[in-house]
Amino acid sequence: MFSKITILKPQRLLTIQSNGIKNFKAPPNFDHIQFPERAKLKFIEKVPQLPPAIKAPKMQKKLRLMRGPEDVHNFLLHKQYGIMALGGGRLKWGHYEMMRLTIGRNMDTNRMFALWRIDSPWQPVTKQGQGQRMGGGKGAIDHYCTPIRAGRIILEVGGKCEFKEVKDFLDDVAAKLPFKAMAISQEILDKMKEKEKWEEENNQNKYTMKYIIQNNLGGCYRWLSPTDMKYFCKYV
Repeated sequence: MFSKITILKPQRLLTIQSNGIKNFKAPPNFDHIQFPERAKLKFIEKVPQLPPAIKAPKMQKKLRLMRGPEDVHNFLLHKQYGIMALGGGRLKWGHYEMMRLTIGRNMDTNRMFALWRIDSPWQPVTKQGQGQRMGGGKGAIDHYCTPIRAGRIILEVGGKCEFKEVKDFLDDVAAKLPFKAMAISQEILDKMKEKEKWEEENNQNKYTMKYIIQNNLGGCYRWLSPTDMKYFCKYV
């Protein structure tokens, strides 16, 4: 018995060898990243610390602290990744713990870091006791919260990592917040601002919400609130 041996031509052999060649992109360079002193999110106090001689003050609801856009903390300090609020709301202490524990478990502290971009709970929320009659004055302080406006950066995550490495657990955290939020990167934030600017400059419909409200079309002054007239129904 003789086995059949096939001899490949040089041209065919070269073609087979070149089929396995891959062209990979160079990995990103993270030499410019500066790490903070603390890599993980620090523990947040449940109740603000007051001097011993001062009684904890009560406060009104002040819903204006949650309405409208955020004008100050609406950018990323480290130009990497984070979570941005898409609407207004209040954060309780339990939400702080959820974010701290979830990110602490999923983050690689050897090459990543996370930091808060919001204050600890400071606004008191009062509540009447169970089964009490109406009246009797303002109730006792039940818990503390932090008001958040649309566009506020809740926290930042950075380090020697790419966005796809942190996107999954940032999306998980954003879905558990009491208001709409999303995981963002610096590129996503820049594209959102460019898209908003482009839509405003290239809008062909002159009957925008701003034009309708300023000219009182249809007598809209009768049913619009002062907040709608200030932000032109953009922020609910």
